[in-house]
Amino acid sequence: MSHGVPRRDRLRTRRSAVEALRARGEPALWLTGGALLLALGMIVGLIALLMVGGLSTLWPRPVVRIRCQDGRVLMGEIARRETARGPDGRLVRRRLVRIGNFELTHEHFAWVADHEVAAEDCPPEAMVLERVAWGRFYGLPRALVAGGRIIATNAAEIRAAWPSIHPEVVARRRRRERIETVEIGEVNRRLEAARLRARTAELVAGRDSERYAIARREAEQVEQRTAEEFARLRAEIESLNAHNAQFHLDVVTADGREARLMLADIVRMVPANALSRAERWAVYGSRWWEFISDVPREANSEGGVFPAMFGTVVMTLLMSLAVVPIGVMAALYLREYAKPGPWVSVVRVSINNLAGVPSIVFGVFGLGFFCYMVGATIDELLFAARLPNPTFGKGGILWASLTLAVMTLPVVIVATEEALAAVPNSMREGSFACGAGKWQTLRRIVLPRALPGILTGMILAMARGAGEVAPLMLVGAVKLAPELPVDRVPPFIHPERSFMHLGFHIYDLGFQSQNSEAAKPMVFTTALLLVTIIVLLNLLAIAIRNHLRRKHRSDVF
Repeated sequence: MSHGVPRRDRLRTRRSAVEALRARGEPALWLTGGALLLALGMIVGLIALLMVGGLSTLWPRPVVRIRCQDGRVLMGEIARRETARGPDGRLVRRRLVRIGNFELTHEHFAWVADHEVAAEDCPPEAMVLERVAWGRFYGLPRALVAGGRIIATNAAEIRAAWPSIHPEVVARRRRRERIETVEIGEVNRRLEAARLRARTAELVAGRDSERYAIARREAEQVEQRTAEEFARLRAEIESLNAHNAQFHLDVVTADGREARLMLADIVRMVPANALSRAERWAVYGSRWWEFISDVPREANSEGGVFPAMFGTVVMTLLMSLAVVPIGVMAALYLREYAKPGPWVSVVRVSINNLAGVPSIVFGVFGLGFFCYMVGATIDELLFAARLPNPTFGKGGILWASLTLAVMTLPVVIVATEEALAAVPNSMREGSFACGAGKWQTLRRIVLPRALPGILTGMILAMARGAGEVAPLMLVGAVKLAPELPVDRVPPFIHPERSFMHLGFHIYDLGFQSQNSEAAKPMVFTTALLLVTIIVLLNLLAIAIRNHLRRKHRSDVF
């Protein structure tokens, strides 16, 4: 005994206290609350990781010059630090330096252990030169040549003269790129259209027909005119190149090698060690604007992601426009028209099982059904003159949207059924009592009050479909798509075109990039951008849903 109380009574008292605690539900309360906190912690941790990794990628870092004990001299930005085990088994602190200058060093990064460093400094005249090709260049400027003459010979003079010279060179480079991509493309489209008209006349009327002869003469005239336009455009390109060839920057690397960089190939010059706080923010903002408004370069590891952003938003909207009407109609039939029975139960079970099918299976379905069957049939009926080159019989943004619509269809159907079931039967009965028919009741009474729930299903479908990658790899998403699915070229909307997608872009950066170390930070930035776009689309749908909910709540009496 302890304190005069028998052991059996103490055990009985403890057992009664535990049973009373269980009866009041406190253990379940702590368990469910802990699970909620764990889930919130994981979400917050994921968002924090994306924000820290994504927002810091484009911040200008200082340039470090390292002299090693073996005579090597490296200069670049510190990418990351780590502690590793050396050959002798001891722990060694080392840094990964982004040295760039790939055409000279044949590598983008180099590891430097702390015990290998003989001296280290941050030269104030060091420049980071972001280029159209070959990645970044790290060097010390020696001379700026403009119009064939030297106008600056030190870092301060070059920084002062740069804003008045470089924008003009960039304008000529962009004019050349516009000629190569837009104007020459427009000439090629006119030439291809004339050839297709001749080919169509040949297929319809035959080679001996007058229609074919007229179309053929027209094609020949177009070829003559386009040849003249090609010659004019090539002459303008050569003139722009010759003018830009007179502008270059002479630099020397940390190990003493000299290089000449054409100003037309330089996107941005950053004197990383001489920037003020305001200038660092200006460079940071400039890089972000380039990231969201420009096209990718250097195997997608640099430049912007605008085509991928545009493709993601357009595909998500097309998917929503396809899946919501079909899902709502299917749910209406199952909930309002179909009589309960074994067949309806089988359909509902099948819909629920369809939600668990791996997404890559939907990609295979989309490739086989939409591309090879529907698309090939459209080509044979409407675009026979272009065969054997397929128009719709290949991956495109339309087939990708429909494939994801099929994949997210169970989500919309289930959410719509729940929303329809939440509408009180008394409202249906009141409508019937007033003489309304079945469809009138559904259209005027049931559907308006179920719209918030329907939009909830659309939000869930958008959140799942916008981040899918596996099906898109088979039905339209590509590494680089210079032509957008929507542009100013008639018919302005091109659903047959391949497209870029942020999810596929992340996969390409993480696993297919030739410069994986340089691409790793961009993975976080692109993932942050994808999450932001999905959140914005969902917030727009949530705002519409809340508006409809408030509107129809006021109608209840």
